[in-house]
Amino acid sequence: MEQRSQAESALGGAAYGMLFVLGVVMGVVGGFTHGAWPGLPIVSAVLWLLLVFGVSLGAGKLMGGRAGAAVTSAGWLLVTMAFSMQLGAGDLVIAGTVAGHVYLYGGVVAAVAAFLMSPSTGGSWLLRGYPESGRVDSAK
Repeated sequence: MEQRSQAESALGGAAYGMLFVLGVVMGVVGGFTHGAWPGLPIVSAVLWLLLVFGVSLGAGKLMGGRAGAAVTSAGWLLVTMAFSMQLGAGDLVIAGTVAGHVYLYGGVVAAVAAFLMSPSTGGSWLLRGYPESGRVDSAK
C-alpha cells in the first residue's frame, strides 16, 4: 500500500468536501426547479435525474472510486429528503405531484445506479488478504 503525504490527504479531503457541497447545491436548486416548466413539469424532473446521475457518475470516475459518487449523492439526498418532509404549517418544497415523485424516487434510483457504475478500487473486499488463487493455506 502506498503512503500518501499530508498535503495529498488534505487535498483529497477537500475534494470530497467540495463534492458533498456540489450535491447539496444540486439538491437545493433541483428541489425548487424540478417542476419549473409549465405544461411539461415532468421534463424538467427527468432532466434533473439525468443531471444527478451524470454528476455522481462523473465524480466517481474522476475520484477513481465509488466514494466520489457516494459523497455527491449523499449531499443531494440529504437536501432532497429534507425538502420532501411537510412542515407544521403545511409547507412543502417537493410536492406529491407526478413531477415530485419522478424527481424524488427517480433521483434515488439514479444515485444508486451512478454508485454501482462507478469504478471499484481494490477488488473484492471478501478476498482481500488471501492469495490470488483464492485458496487458503492452512499449514502456516
